[in-house]
Amino acid sequence: MITGKNYIGNQLSAEGETNYKTFNPQLNIENPVEFTEATTQEIDRAVTLASEAFKAYRNISGLRKAEFLDVIADEILDLGEELIEMYCSESGLPKGRAEGERARTIWQLRSFADLLKEGSWVEASIDTAIPDRTPNPKPDLRKMLVPIGPVVVFGASNFPLAYSTAGGDTAAALAAGCPVIVKSHPMHSGTGELVASAVIMAAEKTGMPNGVFSNLNSSGIEVGVQLVEHPQVKAVGFTGSIKGGRALFDLASKRPEPIPVFAEMGSINPVVLLPQALEERAESLAKTYANSVTLGTGQFCTNPGLILGIKSSGLNHFIETLSEEILKIEPSCMLHPNIKGAYDRNKESAIQQDGLKVTANYADEVQVNYAQQTVTTVDGKVFLENPTLHQEVFGPFTMVVQCEHIEQLEKLILKLEGQLTATLIAEDGEAAEYPQIISALQNRVGRLIYNGVPTGVEVCPSMVHGGPFPASTDSRFTAVGVNSIKRWVRPFCFQNWPDQLLPDELKNDNPLNISRLVNNIQTKSKL
Repeated sequence: MITGKNYIGNQLSAEGETNYKTFNPQLNIENPVEFTEATTQEIDRAVTLASEAFKAYRNISGLRKAEFLDVIADEILDLGEELIEMYCSESGLPKGRAEGERARTIWQLRSFADLLKEGSWVEASIDTAIPDRTPNPKPDLRKMLVPIGPVVVFGASNFPLAYSTAGGDTAAALAAGCPVIVKSHPMHSGTGELVASAVIMAAEKTGMPNGVFSNLNSSGIEVGVQLVEHPQVKAVGFTGSIKGGRALFDLASKRPEPIPVFAEMGSINPVVLLPQALEERAESLAKTYANSVTLGTGQFCTNPGLILGIKSSGLNHFIETLSEEILKIEPSCMLHPNIKGAYDRNKESAIQQDGLKVTANYADEVQVNYAQQTVTTVDGKVFLENPTLHQEVFGPFTMVVQCEHIEQLEKLILKLEGQLTATLIAEDGEAAEYPQIISALQNRVGRLIYNGVPTGVEVCPSMVHGGPFPASTDSRFTAVGVNSIKRWVRPFCFQNWPDQLLPDELKNDNPLNISRLVNNIQTKSKL
């Protein structure tokens, strides 16, 4: 049952006077439940609880934390159809998408649980002492990764489950040993409360300290600002717009104690169509990309918003076919009227730029909050000279840039801002002829795709979901997969420490039987 209240640890609370409702974009009406925004006092209590919980939670064994994550997954599944119905009513997304995202959320939680059960993720490293070394004795040094403290996670508008309350950021932080305070997204507060109830139930069932998790409602930016500025918060996870992520980054850097903000802030995900590929399969590529551009109403951070090619009959054929095929696809609902409004404004701003030509614009009447897909094209010279054309249009929109030659294409790529992904479309053997293009793409993105589409992010250890700024605030890390745990930890070293006082990960007998780097040799052996 949805209460509209905040979870301050395991207690429901609604002390504030600011209330709001979520919105059903399919029906174009408000949902019935009224939510209460967290007050300054409630925020402080949640963070203080998290800080106290950290003292115990950081020392809880990996096996017990793994049990916690597994039980969270079980409790989310036990929410059943109530969760799916709430998700759909607050997002306008179909049931199949809700079920798929729930499955992904469960997979993420269980993946981190498995990581903890195995245990080697802490990167234990031991260099034993050499007391008789000359001219100076060598001390005994033992290093491992340790959690950094309470983490604030901002729910994402476009992924009410997988990037929100118990999504990837939360799962990674809890796995690392960090308590989490979620700033629930106002577009899906009901979904957030249901998932929060599952996390709280799991915490109680597995004996986790009160305050290991809290969920705070907000109708605007005030709650998020207070959380980022709170001195007991040690890191922030964010998925959303460049404007929002940069604002949080700036706030965090101005604190007396600056803290990291790991923000994933969107991308236009350039797709490079090499000449031979266009000559051989322009039509099939266009059909594939018409579907990719409109998938999920274009509301993915990996949406292909920029397509690059060299002027040719093949590129002309691609543009014509893409423009025809995209108009055959039925428009679909966006997440919220505000997102639909932003899409329309940003699209109109792009279309008004000199030199941009609209080759397809769905003109038939659509339902309220449904997006009309659009294809545009522009010359490479115009694109290079107008940074406004580089900006993301969040929705089913793409721009095809027609370059004069390969040198201009390379220059254009090098001028792009940081991106999450890039895609290279090539025939067999063709890519090897363009090493400069591959190098330029690699310098601007976190993931380079060959003969595919960027939409779709596999959750696995080898995935990189991040990239140079502004795709993310720190390109050294991924926001997807078990390696994302490294955002919430720091290296810590013990020098000449008694064995019985060391954590199990660093003891001579290696009681956890994990893989460790001992005197530069990777081994599970005892010392």
